[in-house]
Amino acid sequence: MAIVGGGIVGLATARCLLGRYPGLRLTVLEKESAVGLHQTGHNSGVIHSGLYYRPGSLKASTSVAGAAAMAKFCTENNLPIKTLGKVVVATCEAELPALEQLHRRGIANGVPGIRRIGREELLEMEPHCRGVGALHLPGTAVTDYGAVARRLAELIVEMGGGIQVNRKVTGIRRRGAAIQLATTRGELEARYLINCAGLYSDRICRLAGVDPGVRIVPFRGEYWLMAPERRSLVRRLIYPVPDPAFPFLGVHFTPGVNGEVDVGPNAVLAFAREGYRRSSLNGGDLMSTFTYPGFWRLAGRYWRSGLEELYRSLNKKAYVRRARELLPALRETDLMPGGSGVRAQALDRKGNLVDDFRIVHAEKMVHVLNVPSPAATASLVIAKQITDTIAPQVESLESTRRGASASAG
Repeated sequence: MAIVGGGIVGLATARCLLGRYPGLRLTVLEKESAVGLHQTGHNSGVIHSGLYYRPGSLKASTSVAGAAAMAKFCTENNLPIKTLGKVVVATCEAELPALEQLHRRGIANGVPGIRRIGREELLEMEPHCRGVGALHLPGTAVTDYGAVARRLAELIVEMGGGIQVNRKVTGIRRRGAAIQLATTRGELEARYLINCAGLYSDRICRLAGVDPGVRIVPFRGEYWLMAPERRSLVRRLIYPVPDPAFPFLGVHFTPGVNGEVDVGPNAVLAFAREGYRRSSLNGGDLMSTFTYPGFWRLAGRYWRSGLEELYRSLNKKAYVRRARELLPALRETDLMPGGSGVRAQALDRKGNLVDDFRIVHAEKMVHVLNVPSPAATASLVIAKQITDTIAPQVESLESTRRGASASAG
């Protein structure tokens, strides 16, 4: 069995499969020199609560259980984790109906301890935060997902699996009952393929001869870091009420496990699937986006919001003005350049941002095509669901392999 992609979802799936099927011959193929270097290693580290997602969706059903599973995994493996809590803040009366809708969603999704609080209690919790009301989520935590990925990789090797880095998949074809994978380090055969390639998942799907029905469009999220002497302005995670039209949560404040406080992100179109800098440009990636009808339909609906995000990306004063809606004491000099991440957002041909996780099954293949945030939070549960779904095929393949080995012996 081969898993393409050494991000947190691919690694969690490998570990889950090896735990259920000891002796399974499984290899994770990663094109980079180490695991977890893209979406897994370029995020704020939040273990999401499950607040925002439509009840009944995969995101909703996996986030709450995933948060508990991730916290347990971090504790058992001595990985960094801090439970800080979170407030989602309405900055004006007009945002209160959306805040109440979020509250109802959180209750429906089973978010532990969620409750409404008023202005006075908000000020007790966050003295520098401005708002007319908020939701308090006491269980929200942060971790280091890069460290989680590295520990998963260690466990995979300990369980008898393989991790092959610097091995990019360049071609896929069927060869009888096997799947032939062409890579930058030669060919290999697999009896089953799981595509967890993240930013390139749609391309791997097409290489395998399956129409994904979507295209990955990369959005860069840019962060600032709060100056060390001003970190005391923030005690816990502080989020705005999000715009329901977008899958992005707006500029927020996130204390990390290392003591730093991230401010952001925004959300701007990236000109490369690995476009972590404004100057990053890949002609093939840009052509892929600009020749896709769905992109122009999306742009036609949301061009104004897109320009506003771009303006804040280029203008620090505008970025700070947005952040000061939550934290009026924030000054422009309080922010230092931070990191960035690229979100692998699936977009359909009608211009709809795919809101939920999308996992497509084909013959002897699974293609994980849309698992942006909160995928890191939910990764251990997503892995179990994938394993449960393909269990009959894996058991059949393992039975055939054991039978062949016994005959050869």
